[in-house]
Amino acid sequence: MQLTTNQYPQILAELKVTIRQSRLKASLSANAEMLMLYWQIGKTIIEQQQAASWGAKIIDQLASDLRKEFPDMRGLSPRNLKYMRQFATAYPDRAIVQAALAQITWYHHITLLTKVKEPEERHFYIQETATQGWSRDVMVAQIETGYFRRKGHALTNFNKTLPDAMSDLAKYITKDPYVFDFLSLTDEHNEKDLEDALTDHITKFLLELGAGFAYVGRQYLLEVGEQDFFIDLLFYHVKLHAFVVIELKRGKFMPEYAGKLNRSGDPVLFVCD
Repeated sequence: MQLTTNQYPQILAELKVTIRQSRLKASLSANAEMLMLYWQIGKTIIEQQQAASWGAKIIDQLASDLRKEFPDMRGLSPRNLKYMRQFATAYPDRAIVQAALAQITWYHHITLLTKVKEPEERHFYIQETATQGWSRDVMVAQIETGYFRRKGHALTNFNKTLPDAMSDLAKYITKDPYVFDFLSLTDEHNEKDLEDALTDHITKFLLELGAGFAYVGRQYLLEVGEQDFFIDLLFYHVKLHAFVVIELKRGKFMPEYAGKLNRSGDPVLFVCD
């Protein structure tokens, strides 16, 4: 059958919807697997702390060892492992984690664990976030304005609602850096070859500039508020009394790169291919 001009826009629109829905389903599936992994790690930490008397420092050691094995997986910081322990403590039922909790992102869960202490209220916000398609920022606004109390009751039965493909939550899930790190499919993953190729050369170059540059680290972890950030290369200049931050980016330089990193006033160098 020959495709007419009148048919094409409708077919194109239908395919766009199908693609968006398929991508969202794939992202939700990956999100569910990642949350189960985080829950299992948290559960293991709890069990070992109870049975084997693991101390607080073991989390730092565990994070370090896991990151050595999985260097592209940035969700294995000590802070995130502590959230995993808190996550497994708050939700001991594996079935709930697999079903209801998997509908929202890890960023949402971290926020809920931090801001909402009552289990019934947390379940309510999980339900509403999944159903309404709220981004994390919208969910925070609803929490801070007392949406749970204003609505007057909590929903205790979770509906397996697939967020609309155009919702804020869907955009969060399909771009969640934790999920992409879990799958080793982040934009940073595309930069990995560039980073490996340039890091040694840049390090040697800066050290050859003369006395004053002190190498601090590569993929240096910064904890800001409730989030973890990693600096590709970090130096300290003892004469300038300033840190020198180097970020490696794939593609052309974008102005927002500077806005995100240059808040401290320390020198920032971007290397783009």
